[in-house]
Amino acid sequence: MNTVLVAPAKLTLSLRITGVRDDGLHLIEAEMVCLDLADRITVGPGNGLEVHGTEGGLEVVADDDNLVSRALALVGREDRVVVEKEIPAGAGLGGGSADAAAILRWAGFNDPVAASGIGADVAFCLVGGRARVSGIGEVVEPLPFEELVFTLLIPPVGCPTAAVYQRWDDLGGPTGSAGNDLEPALLDLMPEMAHWRDLLGDATGRQPRLAGSGGTWFVEGEYPGDGRRVLRSVPPPVPPV
Repeated sequence: MNTVLVAPAKLTLSLRITGVRDDGLHLIEAEMVCLDLADRITVGPGNGLEVHGTEGGLEVVADDDNLVSRALALVGREDRVVVEKEIPAGAGLGGGSADAAAILRWAGFNDPVAASGIGADVAFCLVGGRARVSGIGEVVEPLPFEELVFTLLIPPVGCPTAAVYQRWDDLGGPTGSAGNDLEPALLDLMPEMAHWRDLLGDATGRQPRLAGSGGTWFVEGEYPGDGRRVLRSVPPPVPPV
């Protein structure tokens, strides 16, 4: 019998980098929310992973390094999993982490610290809703849910998270003026991303913020049209019965 799971995207409202550990991982202080943009995952008898709907953004490889495969390994399961992507890869919206967290919830796994071992954002996606996130992502403090509306502009270009963090290191650890310390690093690595930021800013009259490691730009409020996506925050996911 198949089980259908929903994997909501995450939106990083603020991101400050507070240090770098000896192993190279970055310490953060962030606020994150889940959105009503979600991947759909079907789990059933058998084994193997299929990922569909990956046009645009970065390539998603259905191998043992995929976060879904890591999540299955963490809970000691072998099942057939089919992921229908709606969250673009490399958009800073935590698509892979959301997928892995959905698998962990389905398996009854609820340890954010262990979840962060397969991907820093998996811990928040496992908890969901709205939260303050610190450490390397493993410390998740739930905050009261708020009904929020955002307008996102998602460029058809994926941003490699590791490369953006490396560029932040190379630049000496700059501070982002709009609330995300990775913004200067992204724009230095991929200057063309400023075009998408300015498109959203011109259309809304507001200062766009960068989502995670990019390349999605967002503002709070509802400003539909011209490729922009209006999305809403969602409460913590309810584990399947």
